[in-house]
Amino acid sequence: MFTGIVQGLASVSAITERPGLRTFTLQFPSGFCEGLEIGASVASDGVCLTVTQLHEGDRADFDVMQQSLNLTTLSGLTQGSRINVERAARDGAEIGGHPLSGHVDFMARVESIRRPENNHVLRVKVPAPWMRYIFAKGYIAVNGASLTVAEAGRNADGSGWFEVWLIPETLRMTSFGEKDVGAALNIEIERQTQVLVDTVRATVEERLGPLLPALEKLLAEQGLSLG
Repeated sequence: MFTGIVQGLASVSAITERPGLRTFTLQFPSGFCEGLEIGASVASDGVCLTVTQLHEGDRADFDVMQQSLNLTTLSGLTQGSRINVERAARDGAEIGGHPLSGHVDFMARVESIRRPENNHVLRVKVPAPWMRYIFAKGYIAVNGASLTVAEAGRNADGSGWFEVWLIPETLRMTSFGEKDVGAALNIEIERQTQVLVDTVRATVEERLGPLLPALEKLLAEQGLSLG
């Protein structure tokens, strides 16, 4: 488990390609690897990876299978890329953000960027049907960072957008300041919200049954949806 509080930035120092597998050698900030062991978990841009080899100078190797490359932004990393990193939480650790599994649900893209004084606002475009789990003032994990959704908007097809406001300290500790419009992001939704939404949807479908098509048609006429 992770807390969503990014502990620093790591850079890709080497990439080794093998059939169906890509090995990343990451260079971590000084002291990050103290006590780190082979088999330990490290969230890398929100993806839970396992240490496969340790090197001198705060470097470690991680093997990433093809499925993970297909479903996350790790496939786009090149030598020198910088990513958000967090070591696995220990028992009794303070949860400064919200509990994360390190299992990315989907990729989204930066739709726009605003820079009010002392703030940095990212608007993120979300594909269907994932907006059903994202609400204003709720939690969202973006590239492994626990953030609060400031605003959110939904479209009739189940897609939508949300905005997060980033203070200077967040920009200093993460790679968000380096992201441009169109940049891909790893998103992990908040699990309690997912369970609640899915439970309500299942209950509605069970109770309404044959009435659902008519209700969905009525909502569609109003530009709304059950999603």
